[in-house]
Amino acid sequence: MTYSNETRTPDAALRALDRLVGTWTVTGGATGTVTYRWLEGGFFLAQDVRLEQFGQPVTGLEIIGRECPFGAEQPGRDIRSRYYDDQGNTFDYVYELDGDTLTIWAGEPGSPAYFKGEFDGDTMAGAWVYPGGGGYDSIMTRD
Repeated sequence: MTYSNETRTPDAALRALDRLVGTWTVTGGATGTVTYRWLEGGFFLAQDVRLEQFGQPVTGLEIIGRECPFGAEQPGRDIRSRYYDDQGNTFDYVYELDGDTLTIWAGEPGSPAYFKGEFDGDTMAGAWVYPGGGGYDSIMTRD
């Protein structure tokens, strides 16, 4: 097992997600609020979720960052997350930010289930896409 005493710093691709930080009002197929905040050190972004979707509450916590298992010399290539809901479920995602376009893949990059949205100042408009043609529009506006 390798352990490095080197001080790491968050990389630029991870820090680019800083534009998510704050509280957002969500409208569209799900409504409510989400709040993003950096955990101390800046390696992980937490998202607190308080939404209603299809008439049901959606409450949970998502932790977003690069996986770096104990003993690993380098963090993983992808920015991954795990979402934990109040029903005991977990969902895994991969975040990709390219310019003003945020893609959140369900599971792995290239998945048929994903979110794609465009930042425009304090607004992000996009849609969740599900296999078989399902999904819904989503707009987030920073409070």
